[in-house]
Amino acid sequence: MSNLQTIIEQAWENRALLQEETTTNAIREVIELLDSGKLRVAEPKADTSTSLSTGSWQVNEWVKKAVVMYFPIQKMETWEAGIFEYHDKMELKKDYAEKGVRVVPGASARYGSFISSGVIMMPSYVNIGAYVDAGTMVDTWATVGSCAQIGKDVHLSGGVGIGGVLEPLQAAPVIIEDGAFIGSRCIVVEGVHVGKEAVLGANVCLTASTKIIDVTGDEPKEMKGFVPARSVVIPGSYTKKFAAGEYQVPCALIIGTRKPSTDLKTSLNNALREYDVAV
Repeated sequence: MSNLQTIIEQAWENRALLQEETTTNAIREVIELLDSGKLRVAEPKADTSTSLSTGSWQVNEWVKKAVVMYFPIQKMETWEAGIFEYHDKMELKKDYAEKGVRVVPGASARYGSFISSGVIMMPSYVNIGAYVDAGTMVDTWATVGSCAQIGKDVHLSGGVGIGGVLEPLQAAPVIIEDGAFIGSRCIVVEGVHVGKEAVLGANVCLTASTKIIDVTGDEPKEMKGFVPARSVVIPGSYTKKFAAGEYQVPCALIIGTRKPSTDLKTSLNNALREYDVAV
């Protein structure tokens, strides 16, 4: 890997090297490693000596550089999949049966993304560099953006938008940890990190600047960019003063945590019923 990283870093500083076969081969090897899951844009490790830290995760910036440089070395091509025609620089993933992945018609994943065994893809889309771990459901019209990291047994409900990130390179990708339940039409972007087994109610929108307010105690506790493990979160709002007056601004409210008695595969409605909230 260190040899690949050196070649990628050199090409990033000198784009003329993209004309050399050694460089293009290295870039394509990185994309193949991403596609097979042997390499990740971000991974759960404590060592952050050479990578950006996001909690207990590190972001491998050099891998993102390879993804960015993959675009200019690829040529536009036209190919067919059944009755459909595509014209792009990247092919779609193949051999789902061998990979143990169920793909419903209308779903697609780009080459360079990793889809683990046991994943179910309803009509949905997974972009290059993304990692979707075992047993996860990508429900109808959900999108998993470039380089997003989705854990095991996650449920991405209908219409969920998981943001992608290629540039700036220092930016962390969205991370959804194992067992999380992301409710219908939620939006999670700009490197937000959702902890293990957290539950996001329908229409929760999380950006890097969104206030996430824990209202379970006597005093509210504010945070940004991170949802603690097993939190139950619903949409909320708070009053903010502007020059033109006071207006309501969206936020997210942590109203409790998953209880030990709650089945990890529970529906969103059941998790919220424990807190007498209908979403």
